[in-house]
Parts: sequence; structure tokens; C-alpha cells
Amino acid sequence: MKVLFIGGTGTISSACSELAISRGIDLYHLNRGKSVGIRKVEGAKTIHADSRNFNETQKALEGHHFDVVVDWIAFEPQHIQNDIKLFSGRTDQFVFISSASIYQTPPEKLPITEETPLENPFWEYSRKKIACENILREAYTRNAFPYTIVRPSHTYDKTSVPLIGRYTVLHRMKQGLPVVVHGDGTSIWTLTHHKDFAVGLVGLLGKPAAINEAFHITSDEWLSWNNIYHVFARAINVEPHLVHVPSKIIAKYDSEIGAGLLGDKAHSMIFDNAKIKRLVPDFEAKITFREGVKEMVKWQAENPMPGDKHIHAVMDRILADFDWE
Repeated sequence: MKVLFIGGTGTISSACSELAISRGIDLYHLNRGKSVGIRKVEGAKTIHADSRNFNETQKALEGHHFDVVVDWIAFEPQHIQNDIKLFSGRTDQFVFISSASIYQTPPEKLPITEETPLENPFWEYSRKKIACENILREAYTRNAFPYTIVRPSHTYDKTSVPLIGRYTVLHRMKQGLPVVVHGDGTSIWTLTHHKDFAVGLVGLLGKPAAINEAFHITSDEWLSWNNIYHVFARAINVEPHLVHVPSKIIAKYDSEIGAGLLGDKAHSMIFDNAKIKRLVPDFEAKITFREGVKEMVKWQAENPMPGDKHIHAVMDRILADFDWE
């Protein structure tokens, strides 16, 4: 099977690349070839082009036909419109990586299924993903463009601490400094290891039954945010000082952090994965979050990074302005 990943070395796509190659898939990456960052993937062939440059990409793809194309980096409707032009007649399956943040926010009921309404009034990122999905459905109705939609939720690897401020939070914990936690910390969240996600995604490649369908791929382990912070604290042998602050207040201090909270993380989110499991029977999220935290703490110890001054400043300002105790 000949597969093209637009992207391929990101947090999620790197694990999918490695699994695809291990299963004998003839994998290509479409990128500028200038940097692979910290997730170099061995065994993928590279087609050099800037995916945002339509003419350059069209020329680079001459002579290629792919069984599957996966676009990991489409965020705007125009990106999908270009994909449809580029890959109509050039692939048997086009996979768009959407987002589970597009589901009704806050959700009317749990667990989330693929039939949950798509509505997020709080986050422009999510609304653009919804628009991308709608364009693909229209293309299927109009010209049978063979799309599949995949919706990751909060997916991580060893380099990506899933907390406000990422590794900066661990710095604060180690120094005995208070850490801002959104809400009261009791909302339930789902965190998925990228290697578990990869089993679901790669299992969908080349499946005719996945055409004109959407799937989310997440863990079945559910944790409160308080518990998530405590798992990290135990892994670095500290007693955390958690300070709970309403998400709306945090958003006033940092609009970017606030968008992700109000549009996603402030609400409990658990998922019913029955649909992906029916089509990909070997999908099962096996890596617990506790195991994932051990990987993150080990990676940080081996790759020390300074704390983010901006995150420190935001947390310090919030803590100084109010008595949150």
C-alpha cells in the first residue's frame, strides 16, 4: 500500500509513521525537508514541497497515485479545498485529521459518540475544523471524493506535557511554587498516548468501509484534572500546591490559553470508541497515563529545558491578584 502523509513528524503523526512503516506500508512524507525536529522517522520517502504552495505541490506530485493520503496539517477550509483539487483522481482514500474539540461544547450528554452534534461556540480552531469537514462531505456528495475523517482528542507523546504551561508546570512543582489549575479540577478528561492512537489510525488506511465516515480515536481511561496533576507530582516526588482558578479568569490573563480551556478542556469529555473498534478490532488503548507520565519525566530529565517566562508571569499575576486559597 502506497501512502502519503502531509506532515508526518508531529506528536501524533510520528507514531503513525513508524507503525505504518513497520507494517510494510510504502510511506511518503510531503514536506519542505528542512527540519525533522525531535521526531525523525526512519524509512519514509520524502516529496519536497511546501504544502501551502498549490502549484509547487501539484508539480511535486506529478506521476504519483496513492492508495491513501493523510493530511495532518490542514486547519483552514482553503487547505481542504486545495487538497480536493490536488488529490481528486490521485488517491483512493483521503484522510483528514480533524479534532474531537468540534463536538458540542459543553456536551449535553456523555459519552461522546460520532453522532454527537458538532458545535463549539468558544474556539475558532474548532469551528474551522467543522468547516473543513463540511467541505469534504459536500465533495463526496458532489463527486464521490473518498474522504475519511479522524478526530483525535488530547493525544500526547514523551515530549508534550498535557498541562497548562507544559514543562513549566513541572519546574514550578519542583521549586515548591503554586500551580494554576482550571476550574475546581474535578472535570473528567481523556488523554491518549500517540502509539495507541496510531493503531487506530493505521488500521483505517485502505479500508473501503471507512469512506464517507468519521471516527474519533481515544483512550478509555478517564481522569480528573486534579488526578492528572497528582500523577505528575508523584512521578517527580513532590507534593503539589494546586490553586484552582475559573477558566474564564485564566482567559482574561492569556487569551490563547483561555481559548483552549473554554473551547475544550474546561468541560468533562469521555468518548465511546465502539465505532473505531468495530472497524479496527486490534485497536485498544493499552498505555496508561501513569506510564506515559514516566516517559515524559524521563525525557525531560534527559532533555532539560528552561521554564517558559511567559507562563511563569501569567501564573504569578493570577496568584498575586486574587486570594485563591
